[in-house]
Formats: sequence, C-alpha cells, structure tokens
Amino acid sequence: MTEDGIQNLLTRVQAGELSVEIAREELSRLPFVETKSARVDTHRALRQGIPEVIFGLGKTPDQVSEVIRVLQAEGQNVLVTRLEPEAAEAVQALVGPGHYEPLSRLFYMGAEEVEIVGKGKIGIVCAGTADLPVALEAEGVARRFGNEVDVIKDVGVAGIHRLLACQDRLREARVLIVVAGMEGALPSVVGGMVDKPVIAVPTSIGYGASMGGLAALLGMLTSCVSNVTVVNIDNGFGAAYAATLINRL
Repeated sequence: MTEDGIQNLLTRVQAGELSVEIAREELSRLPFVETKSARVDTHRALRQGIPEVIFGLGKTPDQVSEVIRVLQAEGQNVLVTRLEPEAAEAVQALVGPGHYEPLSRLFYMGAEEVEIVGKGKIGIVCAGTADLPVALEAEGVARRFGNEVDVIKDVGVAGIHRLLACQDRLREARVLIVVAGMEGALPSVVGGMVDKPVIAVPTSIGYGASMGGLAALLGMLTSCVSNVTVVNIDNGFGAAYAATLINRL
C-alpha cells in the first residue's frame, strides 16, 4: 500500500464509489501480510517512501515467490536483490517472466518505465571491472527507485588520470556512490574533488591482505575527507537506498 493507493481508496469512499466495509477490508491488510515463511511489510512505502525489497540470497525459490505474489497483490513493483541465476530461473518458472541481470543479480517485475522522482542525478563511480557487480547492483536499484543515474566505470586510483577526465560528470551529480576494493582509496579522492555527499562502498575484491574487503572498509572509515560516509562490504543496495533518500530531499 502506497500513499497514492490510500489517497485513491479514501477518495473513492468519499465519492460513494466504494463501501466503508470494502475499504476497511483493504486497510486491514496493513501493516503486513503473513505467508508460510515470511511477514511481508506492505506498510514500508508509507513509512519510508520505498516499498519492501526482497533479499534473495539464502531464500528458496518458493520463499521468494511467496513474497513476490504478496507484493504484486498489493500493486507494488517487485525488486529482488542477490538472486543467483539458477534461483532466478526457478522463480520465473513459478511467478512468470521478469527482468533479470545476472551480473548485478537483480530481478525486477513491474512497470517498464519508472517515474523519475529524484531531484538530481546519482553518480556511481566504479574503481575496477572486478567491482562492477556491486556497482551495477547500486545502479539497478537506484534506477528502479526513480533516479537518473550516471555510471563512471574503471577509474581506480592506479590510473588517476581516468578519473580526472570525468570531473564534469562528478560535479553534475547530486550525490555520489563510489565503489572500490583493494585498499579502498577512491572515495577519498572523489570526496576531495566535489561538494556533495559521497557514499563509499567497499568491495570484497583484492589479494590476501585485503581480507575480503575489510581493508577497504577500514580505509574508507578512516578517510580524512569529511563528506565521505560508508556502507557495508559489497552493499550496493544500501548505498543506492541512502542515495535515493538524499536525492529526494
């Protein structure tokens, strides 16, 4: 249930097009719908402005499909993150075809064109090709949340001239998501070049001492640049969520 949905419901009751009993039945499904394996939060769009998103990793195709059916019944678009290709195939066999991106592991069912509600552009800066799956997760989520997105790829600090060539694009963004593994230096560099929020995303990419992204995380947390904040390792979704809220202010 969205704000527009409740507004429409109340308007129809006021106009005599819908009985109070039917409207009460509709509202009785708030704030969640219970399924065999989940309690689906149908109230989240009202509270937070963004509907519930399904985290696919660790769930069976049947469990993912249960939640999808509830969200569809509520008239919501469906977004599933971290859905592996084999699971995506099984889910589509259960609920019908959707749009799946194997590199980002995002699965989407809903309106083909999502209304742009962000006030500006979200820039996504990706250090290396190996970091792309996390950057593309952030891109896909940001687009499905109604943002214009600009992705700048392969501009890591090993070749800083590649980033410097994109300064105009960095400045055009209203908020920036910077994705990097290894030592995680890129967000500090970007943050020192712009006057806007930078959301740093450490990735698990790197050799042994990178400790699965911990080195990048700690480097980003200890950045000397004041406009850099950090999400968890590989959390492109969380970065896109936070950037969306900033872009709506």
